[in-house]
Amino acid sequence: MDMKLISWNVNGLRACMTKGFMDFFKASDADVFCIQESKMQESQSTFNFEGYHVSWNDAEKKGYSGVVTFSKTKPLKVVNDMGIERHDKEGRIICSEFPNFYLVNVYTPNSKSELERLEYRQEWEDDFRTYLANLHKSKPVVVCGDLNVAHTEIDLKNPKTNTRNAGFTIEERTKFSELLESGFIDTYRFFYPNKEGAYTWWSYRSNARAKNVGWRIDYFLASTDLKANLKSACIYPEIHGSDHCPVGLELEFK
Repeated sequence: MDMKLISWNVNGLRACMTKGFMDFFKASDADVFCIQESKMQESQSTFNFEGYHVSWNDAEKKGYSGVVTFSKTKPLKVVNDMGIERHDKEGRIICSEFPNFYLVNVYTPNSKSELERLEYRQEWEDDFRTYLANLHKSKPVVVCGDLNVAHTEIDLKNPKTNTRNAGFTIEERTKFSELLESGFIDTYRFFYPNKEGAYTWWSYRSNARAKNVGWRIDYFLASTDLKANLKSACIYPEIHGSDHCPVGLELEFK
């Protein structure tokens, strides 16, 4: 049995809907489709996602953050957030349990300009790693979403000029390394360890996307006990509608 998973930071679902979201959603025919930055409440949705079970986690603040998971088969269980109050107000995590694994749809906090949230981000990273480790005691884990970090220099166009910018600080990159070392595979790099120019986010400034001056900050991570189940990983840079593009993972279970 194969499972096709897609993740996309849509930078506002209502805006993305006017830029072709449903065309890609239908054409991709994913078993599970995760989005980040919905920037809306479930109560505001008038959209019809026929054939999918839909799980929402909205931020308390309107028009901010938010994650949504669409699944063709109803998950065994869906739980929002980490269970830590200071992290659980911004609509950042949905965990869907399937027979073979947990799927964690996450929108990691941005450290912001001037790195004003870097200290909080470090706390989040440690708590998130512990949260995933606790899940993994029960079954394998897949993590997808906008993790707001380019891990290595190959993961962004201009590493030298971005070393103290949010998303490429040594602190954020070190935390990402710690996450991988705790038992996760960066699935895209598993298949394409040295591929350059593979980005998932581009600034709206300076015609960055047309020039492919980007960052790879959207991921599928899989716990190492799923290594044998990894079939393919991909990035969809040709899909517009957001400043991010979708990413994908295929898993196969015998």
